[in-house]
Amino acid sequence: MNFTAAARSAVRALPRYTASAGAFLRENIVRAPASALFVLVMWAAAIATSSVGHGPSPSVLAQVGVGTESLRQGRVWTLLSAGLWSPSLTGYLLATLLVLLVAAPLEKRLRTPRWVAAAVLTQLGGTAGGVLFTSITERIGLRWASTLHSGVAVSPTTWIVGVLMASTVSMSTLWRWRVRVVTVTLLITLVLFGGHLQDVIRLVAAAIGLSVGPLLLGRPTRRQPMVGTQREGRLLIALVVAASAIGPILAALSPNAIGPFAGLKDVFGGSEATVGDIRALCAAGGDPQECREGLAALRLSGIGPTLLAIMPTVFVLAVADGLRRGRRGAWWTAVIAQAVLIGLAVLNVVLRYIDSVTPGSVFYGLDETSQIARSAIPVLTPIVIVALLLWSRGLFDAAAPSGTYRRFGYAAAVTVATLFVVFVGAGWLARAGFDPVATPTALIAEFPNRLIPPVDLQWLDPRLLPTNTPATLLFEWTGVVFWLVQTVAMFRTFTKPAYTVDSGDVVRAREILRSFGGGSLSWMTTWPGNQYWFDDSGTGFIAYRVIGRVAVTTGSPVCPPGDLRATLLGFADFCVGNGWTPCLYSVSGEVRSVTDTLGWSSVQVAQEAVLNLSTLAFTGKKFQDVRTALNRAGKAAVHAEWLSYPDAPFAITDQIAAISEEWMTDKGMPEMGFTLGGLNELDDRDVRCLIAVDEHRTVHAVTSWMPVYRDGIVVGWTMDFMRRRADGFRPAIEFLIASAAMMVKDEGAQFLSLSGAPLAHAVTAASSDSPATGVMDRSLDLLGRTLEPVYGFRSLLAFKSKFQPEYSPMYMAFPDPAALASIGSAITKAYLPELSTRQSVRLVTALLRRS
Repeated sequence: MNFTAAARSAVRALPRYTASAGAFLRENIVRAPASALFVLVMWAAAIATSSVGHGPSPSVLAQVGVGTESLRQGRVWTLLSAGLWSPSLTGYLLATLLVLLVAAPLEKRLRTPRWVAAAVLTQLGGTAGGVLFTSITERIGLRWASTLHSGVAVSPTTWIVGVLMASTVSMSTLWRWRVRVVTVTLLITLVLFGGHLQDVIRLVAAAIGLSVGPLLLGRPTRRQPMVGTQREGRLLIALVVAASAIGPILAALSPNAIGPFAGLKDVFGGSEATVGDIRALCAAGGDPQECREGLAALRLSGIGPTLLAIMPTVFVLAVADGLRRGRRGAWWTAVIAQAVLIGLAVLNVVLRYIDSVTPGSVFYGLDETSQIARSAIPVLTPIVIVALLLWSRGLFDAAAPSGTYRRFGYAAAVTVATLFVVFVGAGWLARAGFDPVATPTALIAEFPNRLIPPVDLQWLDPRLLPTNTPATLLFEWTGVVFWLVQTVAMFRTFTKPAYTVDSGDVVRAREILRSFGGGSLSWMTTWPGNQYWFDDSGTGFIAYRVIGRVAVTTGSPVCPPGDLRATLLGFADFCVGNGWTPCLYSVSGEVRSVTDTLGWSSVQVAQEAVLNLSTLAFTGKKFQDVRTALNRAGKAAVHAEWLSYPDAPFAITDQIAAISEEWMTDKGMPEMGFTLGGLNELDDRDVRCLIAVDEHRTVHAVTSWMPVYRDGIVVGWTMDFMRRRADGFRPAIEFLIASAAMMVKDEGAQFLSLSGAPLAHAVTAASSDSPATGVMDRSLDLLGRTLEPVYGFRSLLAFKSKFQPEYSPMYMAFPDPAALASIGSAITKAYLPELSTRQSVRLVTALLRRS
């Protein structure tokens, strides 16, 4: 019965899927005719030349493939014809897939004439440049170049990569750099570790594409920095570090790799000889070099040594994931790991010098090519990675909870001690399975070597070699277990929530918020970057951050209403005791009234827009724009959906991250913080996200809402994060705000805060007409008007007026007007904590250009 129902459902769905596939093909044929024509011609040529199964035959390859010899014999047409054939059936299928998924959409985006021009230019430039490179390197005398010089290449991926790189000039800043970094990193990895002529040609074609893109498509409207936001910068650095680790694995698993860094694959060749055979050869007075090479081959044979050689690379991949998360511990681990590799390179040079004086006295088991590769990898790759990590160190500031790395150290020590006991104890029990017979001293001395990849032990003679299964398990798999445990333990440190202060303070602050409540902005006090002062009763706290000698608070104090004055006085005394100037930022009128009685000065810094849900109804002419957004959403099949960002599917969170990064990167300015949340602040299960999503699960916009508690009950929600897809449903934000208002009203909420717009409507609101306060008023007003073209705070306030909110002023209060200069500097650094000198210049330039 179930099978019959499923069959009937599949039959009913078949026409829909067929129609969708047909529509996709028709769209690519009609709107991407050159791509469709290429696929037809490619398969026709493959069939006509019997090249489908295993690529072109030698005679056909000589006529259509590009290489040094073909150009030397005058077959210049191979510069283009090489882009029409593939080396295998897999190559043809891959080329077809890339044309449909990459080239055809790009043709529709770029228009056919420019697309064809980019394809032809990158195909010609890539093949000609690749062959020229092989000729130059062959004249220099590099071993790798001699193999390239005799190679012949065919593949459509040359012009596909070229067109892709050329098209990046027309992409948004976010995707421009994502595509460029991912593609170039992959191509360089393939050249260094694969090393075939086609790999070189693809890399050259990518460079040509980057050059001709601006000529064919024009330059971007605004030149933007490579790394737009901290999150995107972390991702790009992690990608490069991961690629540096993946390359050796690709070389190790590829039997045809010939690149300059492909020597790792040579250590995985097995040995058909037994330990007895090699020992007999050595005892019989055979060639010492042959004896040592045989011993090395035995130590490098088997699955265990292969996995052990790869495990450090897997460890680096785990560290790369920590870099993606912004962990400072991952940054230090990566730097230390690369420093170790550099140290090994120095040792390698010293030992190689010794070996050159006394041939065969140090190195054995690897041929000359492998030795060159093994020395090049530690020298070049880690130096580049360390330089990149040092340059980007400011991106990695996320700290793990207290004690995380101490527990990791304990786990590492316990792992080493346990493995030591097992190796020595079990080795002694299975001592007859080693050659020579193992002794406790030999097992203890051999244990450190079992934790090191065998390829890095090429200058050491093996003390012991296993001759039976139990001894082999101990000998080959001890190191694998060690690296596996360390990798898992390191990865787990990155999955723990990151805090910049003691996590106990954050938990305590959240408990007070839930129990006694707070203002509409009080949930911001739980964000990273805040420190906490708690009152003696334990029922109130103030979140603050010290910048210079100023303690800037995040919103109003959180405490019972009757304790407000005492809480403010307690915090002020705490600041004075530490030599700080207190600055209460974005506080309510109630707080300002108390500070007025204390003789403090205050200025208005923002206006909060609040919707009273008890009387809210989107009726009348004044809500016309809101009703239009709701109606258009229904027609576009866009609906609002609540979710928790930490628990949402990756397909959704990835879209949200991409929308946010694109929005921020296209501004070309540093990302602001303090009272303006980003993706990191979404990663909170108490915060709700409302997304505008269509029937295809495409996210068009996202808003986040922070809870506002009173007596343990959520009475309202405050909007923080607000992003819209540039090419998505246009009134998505209006739709989401209206939907949120109606949804939380049905849940029993009393109000909806659209938050405040910093530096918007900054009018004088001082408790006295002091000249210093007047100067601050005018300075904030000037700053708001100056930053408006870049950050749009006042435009944001005007946008919120569509919902006819009630406005509540927000203030900055401070006791000493003489400290206004340091207070202004502290506020600027709070909002732009990562603003460097170079970014400051860029910001000023952008302001001048847009003013």
